[in-house]
Amino acid sequence: MDKESGTFQEDMSPFARQLKLVGEEGQKLLEKSTVFVAGVGGLGGTAALYLAAAGVGKLILVHEGIIKPPDLNRQILMDASRIGEPRIPCAVESIKRINPRVEIEAYPERITVDRAVEWAAAADIVIDARYDFPERYALNDACRKVGVPMVEAAMYAFEISLSVIVPGETPCLECLYPVPDQGWEPLAFPVLGATSGMAGTMAALEAVKWITGIGRPAAGEMVRINTLDLSSIRIKLEDTPLCPACAERRHTYAGIHQAAR
Repeated sequence: MDKESGTFQEDMSPFARQLKLVGEEGQKLLEKSTVFVAGVGGLGGTAALYLAAAGVGKLILVHEGIIKPPDLNRQILMDASRIGEPRIPCAVESIKRINPRVEIEAYPERITVDRAVEWAAAADIVIDARYDFPERYALNDACRKVGVPMVEAAMYAFEISLSVIVPGETPCLECLYPVPDQGWEPLAFPVLGATSGMAGTMAALEAVKWITGIGRPAAGEMVRINTLDLSSIRIKLEDTPLCPACAERRHTYAGIHQAAR
């Protein structure tokens, strides 16, 4: 951005090709925004990379553990020469190579409610890219507590699932998946890198749409895509049975609305 005029110079800006899509105001909104990306693996790492490339001003990244050989078919922020090293520093360095100006807070941790509340409260939107349900539920609870929207993105084999959860307006993750599968093996499901990458770019796009106000985010909907034949369905979630927390919130809002009348 030209500091004197407050405008983006198209011939010099790394965002020149997207200004025609989001406009200068949209680009300024991205520059001022903070996105909390929970997980920087195949899905979350792709989302974080493209958010940085789009000009998001600040990223909060959270992912525990070290780089392992099986990560490399999908985790594009990782480096084969750094097997055995923590994931987070490598992820930060990879993102900085694309956008050196992006501010990054990075934490080598698992998601807990208390910590996630702190991170979500500092963000404009959250991307859930965690692979196991306990962390996804913790993230959902944190977003519900602070009222921050969450892009719920997941993949399994060749299938992608995507939704935008808006606390107080749409069903939450607990409404969609009220009873976790006790037989779920979080690290046993099959993964093709191109599928997780596709899910990650779609999650990044939902965040960009939410921040800039362009397009229509998948709020209150579940989008399912079979990448083998590119078939898709879009499911309205308005009739989804609400979890106790969302039902109580909906009842409270209705009471306030009635009192206001």
